[in-house]
Amino acid sequence: MTAEAAPAVLFVCVHNAGRSQMAAGFLREIAGDRIEVRSAGSLPAEQINPVAVAAMAELGIDIAAEQPKVLTTEAVQDSDVVITMGCGDACPFFPGKRYEDWTLDDPAGQGIEAVRPIRDEIRRRIQQLVGELLPA
Repeated sequence: MTAEAAPAVLFVCVHNAGRSQMAAGFLREIAGDRIEVRSAGSLPAEQINPVAVAAMAELGIDIAAEQPKVLTTEAVQDSDVVITMGCGDACPFFPGKRYEDWTLDDPAGQGIEAVRPIRDEIRRRIQQLVGELLPA
């Protein structure tokens, strides 16, 4: 008996320092190893947004060790679902992939009060995505 491969989800935003990192953190927390999680940015920042780290830590999810990564064609090719968060036309397109564009405010330069609603909306969308990818 062979186990079916876990679906792979790629989160893409410009800097891979806030939204995409929070989404990846939630997906790892909620789905565990049942979904392969990737994140990348079209113009990755030097480091992850410390306010995004703090917002996630409030919920017991530690993303402090994550590093922004550059978006590659291979990352898109190897993913089943590609979720963009404001990366514009920088994301390559491959037929047969599921693409979603999540319109979310950018947490860059924002305080914790502004980042919490972004974080909470990301969590809501991740819970819905998990329900679609891993039906009970």
